[in-house]
Amino acid sequence: MRSIEWSDGKVRMIDQRLLPAEFCLIEYEDYCGVADAIQAMVIRGAPAIGAAAAFGMALAARTSQAQDRDGLLADLRAAAEVLRAARPTAVNLSWAVTRLLHRAEAESNGAAIPRALLAEAQALADEDVEANRRLGEHGATLIQDGASILHHCNTGALATVDHGTALGVIRTAHEQGKRVHVFVDETRPRLQGARLTAWELHQLGIPFTLIADNAAGHFMRTGKIDIVLVGADRVAANGDVANKIGTYKLAVVAQANGIPFYPCVPTSTIDLSLPSGDDIPIEERPAEEVTDVTYEGRPIAPQGVRTANPAFDVTPHRYVTGIVTENGIAYAPLHLSLRKVMGVPLEI
Repeated sequence: MRSIEWSDGKVRMIDQRLLPAEFCLIEYEDYCGVADAIQAMVIRGAPAIGAAAAFGMALAARTSQAQDRDGLLADLRAAAEVLRAARPTAVNLSWAVTRLLHRAEAESNGAAIPRALLAEAQALADEDVEANRRLGEHGATLIQDGASILHHCNTGALATVDHGTALGVIRTAHEQGKRVHVFVDETRPRLQGARLTAWELHQLGIPFTLIADNAAGHFMRTGKIDIVLVGADRVAANGDVANKIGTYKLAVVAQANGIPFYPCVPTSTIDLSLPSGDDIPIEERPAEEVTDVTYEGRPIAPQGVRTANPAFDVTPHRYVTGIVTENGIAYAPLHLSLRKVMGVPLEI
């Protein structure tokens, strides 16, 4: 099933906070609830939260009490600000909100806007599934039979509307009959690898080994890894990649050991408006994600300890072998090839 969908006037999504112990669907009737779900990581992954924001805008149109088109557009702009603020790093969120706003503004008949936004949100979700399947086909060409793949965070169907990005590449290769084995980083502090990627791979019947984040370098140095595949929450125009915290060090160690490193992203995650990764906003998550963990029943950190908890880091483009998209694989020079896969004319 899809990670998020429209159902009887509500937005229904898998509550990813409960996996793998419990599979639970949760529904939202207003855009504020959807924004809270994005912020609390009920739903996460750049493509998935883009779809969530789109459906949130459809809910905002449906629940608005405005009496005319101008009033409805004002309500939608207010909803857009709430949704955009939910998580700042993933560009898919603001991209989806902007797309829905433009669709509303293009509709001259105010009464038709709610129906138009629902259709646009559904189209966006459907396009995400198709894009990820095409991305998987392109990326699977990089996977040799018998390959061992290092994967960080979660990039599967849960992180998208369906199929997945980096994990979608692995899934496609598996469906093609290639023998693959995945080394799954646990991905602290929220353990998306241990909780979500391991669960998805188990569901798909793909062999995997769960490892501690700090073990990744050991397995790369000792020849156990053939390729590193990750997702991304935003790619800058020069090819710098913002992804789940811990990605940068994987890219550096991969290059040091001659291992190819490929982020796998739909083009909706590429932000040509930002010159480099230095311009990407990095979300700071609550301290409790780091401190409220127990070991043998006891807290792991002293009470009141100072923390820093960035959710993402930026991998400079010099460590990126190539970027897999639904329109092909972009290679260096990335500032040119990214424009090509985006269908944007090259600068003269």
